[in-house]
Amino acid sequence: MSIRIVIADDQALVRAGLRKILESEPGFEVVAEAGDGTEACAAARRAAPDVILMDIRMPRVDGLEATRRLTRGAATPARILILTTFGRNEYVYEALRAGASGFLLKDAPPEELIAAVGIVARGDALLAPSITKAVIDEFARQTPVPQTPPPQLGALTPREREVLHLLARGLSNAEIADALVVSGATVRTHVAHVLMKLDLRDRVQAVIYAYETGLITARTT
Repeated sequence: MSIRIVIADDQALVRAGLRKILESEPGFEVVAEAGDGTEACAAARRAAPDVILMDIRMPRVDGLEATRRLTRGAATPARILILTTFGRNEYVYEALRAGASGFLLKDAPPEELIAAVGIVARGDALLAPSITKAVIDEFARQTPVPQTPPPQLGALTPREREVLHLLARGLSNAEIADALVVSGATVRTHVAHVLMKLDLRDRVQAVIYAYETGLITARTT
């Protein structure tokens, strides 16, 4: 099955370039383009994409607000990959808060863009390696620790809590497998159980949850 993609960017040349890169990959199909957040929301509902490449700075409705509208109440099942020239922490922080599943800078090489779309389409989450640690640190500093942990954490086994803790530190599945001395398949199973038990959409949401519930703080990263 092909991966259906919407490209939302206010610059026509950027959209054309992204389309050319993406459609060079077998199984990728660009089903719509949008020049601002309002058009992106309409295109997402009309074309039913799997992934939306969303620029942040756009006229009328920006990419952050469009992401909020599309993820609020599961308005669309599409995964949103924020693609921008701006790598400032506050943009990433707000994008994750808004419900984005990934964040990639526009100067990433074509192969990295193609890989990112595939990762997000599979239901995983992605942050550009150059900004992952800074974003996690920023998120930890800005998130107040609650007085009592939510009851949902009690549904996790000790090993699942450990996996969630490592996810929140930004480790990949392979790195978690190395840290726990288990197989990659075992890690994937634990991650799937964590997301299911906590009703989380992807790894990015798991990171947010870990900090918001106080499971991990800036002092423990």
